[in-house]
Amino acid sequence: MPRCRIDTTIQRHTVDGFDFPLGAYPIEPMTSRAGYTLHFESADADDNNDDAGQLEQWPDRYVFDIVIKATRVESLCRSLFSMLPGRVYPILDVLGNDAYREADPYVAYDLIGQEHFTEALRRYRGWFYEDGLVGFGVMSDEPFIYIFIDEHKIVTVRVEASLKPKVESILAAFDLHEVDQIAGADAALHEHRGVLDCPTDRPDLLCPEEIIEELRDSWGLQLNIDVDRNLDEFGNALGFTPWRCLVRVLEAPSAEIRYAEVFLVADCYSAAVRQACEAVEDLIEDEAESEADRSGGRMKDRRAERPKRSRADDDADKERDGDKGSASNEPDPFDELDNDPIPLDDAGDDDDIPDIDALFCDRVTETDFEHALPDNQGKNVPLNAERLIFTRWLE
Repeated sequence: MPRCRIDTTIQRHTVDGFDFPLGAYPIEPMTSRAGYTLHFESADADDNNDDAGQLEQWPDRYVFDIVIKATRVESLCRSLFSMLPGRVYPILDVLGNDAYREADPYVAYDLIGQEHFTEALRRYRGWFYEDGLVGFGVMSDEPFIYIFIDEHKIVTVRVEASLKPKVESILAAFDLHEVDQIAGADAALHEHRGVLDCPTDRPDLLCPEEIIEELRDSWGLQLNIDVDRNLDEFGNALGFTPWRCLVRVLEAPSAEIRYAEVFLVADCYSAAVRQACEAVEDLIEDEAESEADRSGGRMKDRRAERPKRSRADDDADKERDGDKGSASNEPDPFDELDNDPIPLDDAGDDDDIPDIDALFCDRVTETDFEHALPDNQGKNVPLNAERLIFTRWLE
């Protein structure tokens, strides 16, 4: 089974006995402070809270912000996750590749079994608990619980009032006490880095993009952004921008997976997804036509399959069917056929239609767009309308 592995050459930063995450550590002198802060937030009907990952109005809740040494974060989280019900909403934040947004916020809008959430944490524990480019969490509505571990591995817990004593007892078990101010890696000038070791000759070791792809499927994650407006992280409208899209194709019925890269111009995420998927559909059709040409195949028109009929044939049908119309009780096998030419080998079975999914659609700068494409195809591209620039299969 594919898994991930931490790069063993990375050295952990430890200051005065406090262990920092491998992927987030201070680069200036600082004094860390473990413990937690506690404050109260009123229900969203009174205090319009727009935190990422919020699915419905949140009730009155207590908020715990917790700092603990990195080597104990996983154990603490396991204890906190024990409060969750059987079905939950996972959350994932990743410092991605979009040029105008620092983090890609993913949420699940449908409940999943808690076992799917915890199994992924077990399989990719090094990435979740040590990587400085990823944050993750989970929430439930009944009871209200929100747990999020950010890229510095600082833990935030929001719970309804009835669960406050439970959280306090868990924190006490880890010798964590309420303090005026906590201090983790983000309390000083610090760096972020990825921690995975994923050499090209080890396909069983996953890279972050492959893990995100798997989590999108198993957790039902969706990118939590405004898909119909092209905004930067500050809410500024960008208009038309260059995009680089990675599209996954699941071939049927062989279940073979292929990936395509699409470069285009679009004015929002939804338009980029639509263009990218259409471009890959065209790529598949062109490939099928080329294969038919190489194998000596030919195209046939379904209209040629319809038997030639005369008025006498129609009159005979009416007489046979009791003059109830030209349609007999037996369905005409050609009634549902359209007039489009199709390949000889195409049986028209829906099971043969490939599943096409745009995994990542990231905006890129004009400079990066120019350098990413061969033969200067990305140079001086007009940014005033939708444009498909380049499509190719990835090996």
